[in-house]
Amino acid sequence: MRYDSITEAIGNTPLVRIDPAVHGLRHIDLYAKLELLNPFGSVKDRAAWNMARPHLAAAADQGGQVVELSSGNTAKALAVLAGMHGLTFKSVTNRMRIPEIKDLLLLLGAEIEELPGQSECLDPTATDDPLTLFHRSLSEPDSTYLHTDQYFNSRNTEAHFTGTGPEIVKDLEGRAPDWFIACVGTAGSSTGVARALREHDPAVRVAGLVAAKSDFIPGIRTIDEAHEVGLFDPATYDTIETVSADEAIEGMLTLNRRCGILAGPTGGAAYFGAIRQLQAADAQLTERQSAVFIVCDRVESYLSYVRRRRPELFGRPMRRNSPADVSDAETRTAPAIGIADAQAWIGTGEPLVVDLRSPYAYAALHIDGSVNIVDELFEELLHGGLPFSHNRPVLLACPVGEKSARYAALLTRMGHPDVRSLTGGIIAWRDAGAPLVRD
Repeated sequence: MRYDSITEAIGNTPLVRIDPAVHGLRHIDLYAKLELLNPFGSVKDRAAWNMARPHLAAAADQGGQVVELSSGNTAKALAVLAGMHGLTFKSVTNRMRIPEIKDLLLLLGAEIEELPGQSECLDPTATDDPLTLFHRSLSEPDSTYLHTDQYFNSRNTEAHFTGTGPEIVKDLEGRAPDWFIACVGTAGSSTGVARALREHDPAVRVAGLVAAKSDFIPGIRTIDEAHEVGLFDPATYDTIETVSADEAIEGMLTLNRRCGILAGPTGGAAYFGAIRQLQAADAQLTERQSAVFIVCDRVESYLSYVRRRRPELFGRPMRRNSPADVSDAETRTAPAIGIADAQAWIGTGEPLVVDLRSPYAYAALHIDGSVNIVDELFEELLHGGLPFSHNRPVLLACPVGEKSARYAALLTRMGHPDVRSLTGGIIAWRDAGAPLVRD
């Protein structure tokens, strides 16, 4: 197979049947769409090329710069495409959470700008958020940027409506699968594929998978974050289910070790969520059905992510006092305090207020007198035991209150007598008009 350009190799990825001995489904044939085999390594290659292609020549003539609010695979693909066309690329993000991706972007010549944002992702409703303001400035008439705008650009969805979806139907010999299971990030792939499959067969059932609210899974948003994305439409999905980071890693290990598919955590989440979704249906079936999930990218970029959560996989001892060990039930019942009561409590001068957000988010706006300990560092501190005196009450704050609740539950389990999570987090504090200061 010969091509004149690497971009011609984007798409037409294999659809591989998962051995029933692995997944245990009796009446459902399960297939993985291997988007990790795109030339730049991920499902985002399709969207990046489709969004950038019409504008690259003009941008090169004007000496412009390609810009995207991305800290992951979209940024990686756009960095390659920009370089191929003599352009520079800038990745703008609140926080680069995966070191391997950051290093690869720098290797590809990308410029990385980490702007202070009040939450961990773009929040269009936060009119004074620097990340939101920058996003808006990119679309101004006099802008010299080629802004691909993956969260709102319909060409993101179109790449999968005209490519990924029809490829699945073709590889299933002209039939749409009975089930399509997809993780929700920008919602471009899940929306585009779902539209294509339902155009072929309106009865296709679509399950969307989002990250558990207190978890971080690369490439997957929580349900609250998904609602901030312009491409996300809840009506696309027959059901939306959550997947935890631990479940994503378990699914990844199954694909890696049992199937020979070197999927990353997003693909693992898709597999785990698919099995959980299909097991109930499988028990009721008497005729064969088919289901497809997407393997978004490769495992090599996420070794540090996996190592932090599962050190025993790398021959290292399990870590004590891990938030991953806290159950959802414990998190729901963790000590918490509302905005008004928190203001009154802080007014007494008693609690140490710990802001778990990134330094950039903290610098943008924070509660006066709070200290910033980013959540990854905070987790490291807890591995060594209680980091605070038993005599000092503690108020924990994160963007929307889920992560702080998990840490509050863990600290309570560890014996701290008075630790509370700020209900709704910094976003709720801001929306209530409570005072925030800026560095």
